[in-house]
Amino acid sequence: MAGCRKTETAVALPPLGAVAGQTSVSGISSGAYMAGQFQLAHGPEVVGAGIIAGGPYGCAESLFADLMPGPGSAFLNITKAINGCMLNAMQVWGVPNPPMLADRARSLAQRQDIAPIEATLGDRVYLFTGRSDHTVVPAIVASAAAFYRELGMPAQQIKFVDTLDAGHAFVTENAGLSCDSTGKPYVVDCDYDQAGDMLTFIYGPLQPPAAKPTGEFIVFDQTAFTRDFTNHGMESSGVVYVPAACRDDGAREPAGCRVHIAFHGCAQNRALVGDSFIRDTGFARWADTNRLVILFPEAATSPFNPQGCWDWWGYTGRNYLTRTAPQIEAVYRMLMRLTVRGQPS
Repeated sequence: MAGCRKTETAVALPPLGAVAGQTSVSGISSGAYMAGQFQLAHGPEVVGAGIIAGGPYGCAESLFADLMPGPGSAFLNITKAINGCMLNAMQVWGVPNPPMLADRARSLAQRQDIAPIEATLGDRVYLFTGRSDHTVVPAIVASAAAFYRELGMPAQQIKFVDTLDAGHAFVTENAGLSCDSTGKPYVVDCDYDQAGDMLTFIYGPLQPPAAKPTGEFIVFDQTAFTRDFTNHGMESSGVVYVPAACRDDGAREPAGCRVHIAFHGCAQNRALVGDSFIRDTGFARWADTNRLVILFPEAATSPFNPQGCWDWWGYTGRNYLTRTAPQIEAVYRMLMRLTVRGQPS
């Protein structure tokens, strides 16, 4: 897979015998919100999350959304999302209120719409904001850290990095635009290995990364996981990176690799920036030496979502925060597929 090729053929997502209960998630921008939503929806499977340039769970829920069902609620939510969950402005929409959002999460858990909150309290959460990020301002990311504390997560399980002059982007050691840039492909060089720092905080000490990836980037068919949803907002294909040590032919003990799910940000899917988020962020090098499978699901661009953002304001439906949300359910199905054993060849 070299770049974004229209002629490529997507294959079935391979069964790898991965370990579901050691999954971690991360994302940037809209992907950060989706990472938090997936974490709370499927707490028993998730051990940690990376929230990069994103805010607290449920931030876009407008106080007035219940008064306008259907598409109207999504309109109210996106207005709040932009002004209250990115720019920290317009008090009328309600700036992030971590105690209120924690109560909202507890309410959803009590209704069994998401996993029990206790399933998330043992996680480790990495958060990052760049000092030159004027898209999702640092105060919003600080609210995300406060949200986890309000849930009851111990402070030592939360790492908040806010010391770099980074723009609105995923940060690397040596790939991407200049550090303070904000623009496609939203990958910047700040002499900082964000993927490694995040994965190490979540999982504990890891082996040093490989010099370059030696596994396989597989373009897989996402429609197998979305076909029974009428409004899912996902691309027809996604990508999974599989180190050689994580392949499973069913002829031996399962590889037992862990899975990290990496959600791209707005204007960062393959249709808009090619494979930069997949190849340049450094996940694959860490995966090779630490028995990690990296799942890169893809959100789609559309007239209603031209930037290909993940749904953190309700464009797929009012249930967008819950286990039954189309995007959360589709990605969970992908995770479950990766845990299945392969067949002997």
